[in-house]
Amino acid sequence: MIDQSHHYVADHIHQLKPSGIRRFFDLASKLDNVISLGVGEPDFVTPWNVIEASFHSLEQGYTAYTANAGLLELREELSCFLSETYHVSYRAEDQMLITVGASQAIDLAFRAIINPGDEVIVIEPSFVSYAPTIKLAGGEPVIVEATEPFAFKIQPEQIKSAITPKTKAILICSPNNPTGAALNRDELTAIAKLAEQHDLIVVSDEIYADLLYDEEFTSFASIPNMIDRTILISGFSKAFAMTGWRLGYAAGPKAIIEAMTKIHQYTIMCAPTMAQHGALEALRNGRGSVQEMKNSYRQRRNYVVKALNEMGLTCHMPGGAFYVFPSIKATGMSSEAFAEALLEDQRVAVVPGHVFGNSGEGYIRCSYATSMQQLAEAMKRIKRFLDK
Repeated sequence: MIDQSHHYVADHIHQLKPSGIRRFFDLASKLDNVISLGVGEPDFVTPWNVIEASFHSLEQGYTAYTANAGLLELREELSCFLSETYHVSYRAEDQMLITVGASQAIDLAFRAIINPGDEVIVIEPSFVSYAPTIKLAGGEPVIVEATEPFAFKIQPEQIKSAITPKTKAILICSPNNPTGAALNRDELTAIAKLAEQHDLIVVSDEIYADLLYDEEFTSFASIPNMIDRTILISGFSKAFAMTGWRLGYAAGPKAIIEAMTKIHQYTIMCAPTMAQHGALEALRNGRGSVQEMKNSYRQRRNYVVKALNEMGLTCHMPGGAFYVFPSIKATGMSSEAFAEALLEDQRVAVVPGHVFGNSGEGYIRCSYATSMQQLAEAMKRIKRFLDK
């Protein structure tokens, strides 16, 4: 039977492209002996004390809905964590919202602030959901390209030239997915000045804040005069190895968080209760595990960057996250052709750079969130592929 229901689908959904990352996951799943450097998640298991806390919450009968904004106890713990760690102060009762992953927080943020036709400046290469989420909210993404000569760090004049009377917000992600580029305090301050001059909101995706390797992390909201015009987005997936738990959060000005919570009430109700109890334990007693994982990622990062450069794939040293973004331009192949051929010939899965925006063409994203043994074998296979 032929499915002819496609004409019922909304036009703006027809125009959305499927995720390029997911396509390569699907291809890799059909092959044997594949080493995946494509998955953007830790290879570590969630710390046992976090798992145990969620089990205990179930045993204690905590299986009902929480408040729409999330457990007050969790929001209070998050408020203390952000204040002590990143020097930003938010009231737990009306400036914080617990969400189903950081991805939902980003979606809610755009739906809460965008009027039809509003423009949002997006720095690419970027996470694949940013531009589609803006479009789904009725906005228009305006792309500015961070380039390799500047270590994939956006320059303030690029943002300035993209601002128009329709600009509503700037979206930044530091450390960045897919490049690992991390903006320091001075670089963020330059963006903050533009936001203040043009009365813009900044949506700051800080999901990789705990995975910054060579310097202290600066939260955008901690820059003078920015806390009242910043929506801070983060979660538990990356630092605490809790990707499947789907738990994130947003912090920001009261009116914006209230608007986001209103949408959240009607679409989700609340984040999973057992996951919130696990997150509470992670904040209270999980920092040691985060540091252990971070130390391991730093070692892997250094190894992979050195190996790729030695085999002729130019690769800058990322400041954070757990990705490298080497250039494959010397091969003369497109990023998609390179990724497909590498997967077919050597059973190594990477993500072609173009799925992160046009500026990603000529690069591939490799995640080093896998064991050193697997990374060593993957580097051998990539070199063998290049030698052919």
